[in-house]
Amino acid sequence: MAASAVGRGYKRQVLELLDLQPGQTALDLGCGPGTDLAAMATAVAPAGRVIGVDRDPVMIAEARARSVGQPLIEIRSGDVHALPLEEDTVDRARTDRVLQHVADPARVLAEFRRVARPGGRIVMAEPDWEGLLIDSLQPAMSRGLSRFMVAEMIRNATIGRGLARLCEEAGLVVRTVVTVAPVFRDFTTADHMFGLRRNVARAIDAGYLDPDAERWIEDAGSRPFLASALLFLVAAEIRG
Repeated sequence: MAASAVGRGYKRQVLELLDLQPGQTALDLGCGPGTDLAAMATAVAPAGRVIGVDRDPVMIAEARARSVGQPLIEIRSGDVHALPLEEDTVDRARTDRVLQHVADPARVLAEFRRVARPGGRIVMAEPDWEGLLIDSLQPAMSRGLSRFMVAEMIRNATIGRGLARLCEEAGLVVRTVVTVAPVFRDFTTADHMFGLRRNVARAIDAGYLDPDAERWIEDAGSRPFLASALLFLVAAEIRG
């Protein structure tokens, strides 16, 4: 996703919504392999700081390798439910497709409130998997695949639509809510992004689709193809 034109487009929007300024401390919650840390560091240079937090040792190692020679970037091992930071130390924070997987999104937002300074801002990019659409001659198959992904695969599969509410319940002021609906017209790209073939097979095993679904997804890929998915971008702030 990060390397695709679609990914680069919404990531630019996230960076714009963050409104990073020189000298700020910025936090990447669930930074993964550190894909976005360099762009954040450029925005807060020359005296700012970027902290990436992740709990996966493989991701931490990759992020540290990518950040060699970039003194503004620091990678910390930690859980986004219990951030390894002091109170009132962060000006900006972001999540990118992270809250869909966590055990308690509300706790993550509470942790942001704890570590953020007055006026601190968080920007979240999170999907709503009921918004996965695949054009085909059998739309019921697409709906069955979406139901499987929402019910069985992703912990917080519809969190995108709930982000603004969660922020307000956490005492944050919601500044912006926008949606991005990237369109994929190449089946191979969509299959890579969403694991279409793999997840159709899983949905069949789980009883959400009948065995004909394997022929359905191959047929969809052999015709002029279109798929789309829904992503919410939400910016919220600590009351100043």
